[in-house]
Amino acid sequence: MTLDDSLRALEAYYGSMPPVAAMDVSVAGYDGDSLRLHAPLSSHVNDKGSAFGGSLVSVMTLAAWGLVTLRVEQAGLDAEVYVADSTVRYRAPLLGDLEAEATLDAAGDWSTFARTLRDRGRARVALTARIALPDGSTATEMQARYVAIRRPTGNA
Repeated sequence: MTLDDSLRALEAYYGSMPPVAAMDVSVAGYDGDSLRLHAPLSSHVNDKGSAFGGSLVSVMTLAAWGLVTLRVEQAGLDAEVYVADSTVRYRAPLLGDLEAEATLDAAGDWSTFARTLRDRGRARVALTARIALPDGSTATEMQARYVAIRRPTGNA
């Protein structure tokens, strides 16, 4: 599967989940190190005219989940990916579209993650996700841990 195929499949997968489809989330970019998602403010506006806090955390959670899912696939592995825990900080109201970017935490290592998943059948990884304000400063940021659990191969 090519990278473009993987990104189209990820976007289709997001669209197949009714709550996510209602969020109008789309893949905005992937460079191997970070995944960016876009969602229009019009689908996430609150009573103050800014982005709803639940939407901010949801789009960041989906970006981080998608990044781990892509990295599992690129490692040639088949696993379910779950969010284990997260901490969110809301810094400032966002009055524009949601642009979430997820990256591996500075102390993380994708090679170790893949090797652990391959050897032990499960692995954990820490990520950072952020939604920027139009001026580049931070509206919201999230620290999260995700767990991947390898699917049974059926050969046991």
